[in-house]
Amino acid sequence: MNTSAANASLTRLEPAVGDPVSSLWHRLLRGTRLLRRQADWDRFAGDGWPDRVMDEPNTDREVRKQGRSIGRTVFTDGPDQLRVYVKRHFELSRLAGFLATLFPNRARSPGLQEWQRLNWARAQGFMVPRAVAAGQFVGPWGRLQGFLAVEELHGMLPLHEAIPAASRALPAAAFARWKRGLTAELARLARELHRRSVYHKDLYFCHFYIPESLTKSVPRDWTNRVFMIDLHRLARHTLTGMWWQVKDLAQLLFSSEVEGVTPRDRVRFWKMYRANWPGGRGPSERLARLIRWKSRFYQRHRARTARAVPDRRAAA
Repeated sequence: MNTSAANASLTRLEPAVGDPVSSLWHRLLRGTRLLRRQADWDRFAGDGWPDRVMDEPNTDREVRKQGRSIGRTVFTDGPDQLRVYVKRHFELSRLAGFLATLFPNRARSPGLQEWQRLNWARAQGFMVPRAVAAGQFVGPWGRLQGFLAVEELHGMLPLHEAIPAASRALPAAAFARWKRGLTAELARLARELHRRSVYHKDLYFCHFYIPESLTKSVPRDWTNRVFMIDLHRLARHTLTGMWWQVKDLAQLLFSSEVEGVTPRDRVRFWKMYRANWPGGRGPSERLARLIRWKSRFYQRHRARTARAVPDRRAAA
């Protein structure tokens, strides 16, 4: 996929065979739906899955809040399994629903939007979970629901768990080499996103995953060994790019406060992130001050939240 097509795919769905073709009046009164799936989804999900997907219970790890849910579902077909996390949105805005009624081939639900972003990231060479299925259910009268199913990163750990595990499993010298390689890959991923004017907006350690097996040895090469998840906010910004760049890097800095990460590691990340920009125009030290300021803001917010929780419990 070329760059212009890749950027366009962040904002629209290309029509596919089987997309709904109906009159506006029919869509308004009867509704419509827009579905995307990989070739193996029908086999595991079974006949009639579009009529069940919003209501079928998850296998485990379900969390529900504010009109949405996420949980793990394990499908079995003979000896084969498909493990996915299903995100569902049950109550989306009427405005988005009416827009989806007017423009039925546009992604208006978070699930279909993240489907686009995952496929964009994969086409650009980033390691992300495989998007297996997504859809939005429109109407009648502007009602909107949607879902996304992404394949489980089986046998992997988020960085806030993986780094402490490696610090305990590896000798000090080996762990130092391990961190240098990981730091270089994190810097590369952030730089490759940002040089495209694309920003994650939730760039915390918990949204990077590595195979658990990598916490027990030092890999020769870290390239493409780190996966990014939760791309639901991923977007391209040109005019306001610096703000989102600061936000991404401040989130990464704030979330790096885990066992095994030192100030030297953070300095190394910044040097590696600034290197190898096209035209040699890496970010300035002024940007670093803004990043530190924003990271301190996250720290203060966390401290206020932590103080508020005991106060609410005492009042109850």
